[in-house]
Amino acid sequence: MLLAFEQDDAAQRIRGNFRLGAEYQGGPGFIHGGIIATVLDEVMGKVCNFRGVRAVTAELSIEYLKPVPVDAELIIEGYEVEMKGRNLFLVGDIRDDSGRVLARGKGRFVIVDSKRSPKQAAKDEAPEELAGKPLE
Repeated sequence: MLLAFEQDDAAQRIRGNFRLGAEYQGGPGFIHGGIIATVLDEVMGKVCNFRGVRAVTAELSIEYLKPVPVDAELIIEGYEVEMKGRNLFLVGDIRDDSGRVLARGKGRFVIVDSKRSPKQAAKDEAPEELAGKPLE
């Protein structure tokens, strides 16, 4: 899946127009919920560009409001709602070409220090009792 987004600096929004084919369907004729979650996570992750930071998904919730049809023209949009400390609270929408919201994602993204390696950042962010221990 190749997702290309545009950054609207004036509106502070990330947008993309896509068609998702039958290879992404769950139930017949509809896009799989996991794909919907992935697209919403991706558009929200791009919103971090406005702040010039790297952030990782800490929490993600998806509202599946209407079935997302296969091969339909979709409009995906992401934007920031709030920032508290290192936490960015973001929203992503998937709309049909008439503007009706089909799915909405809400996420909390945590800003990570880009000077540390991803492995070191994960170790530093882990609860003290797990830091440095291999995952089982």
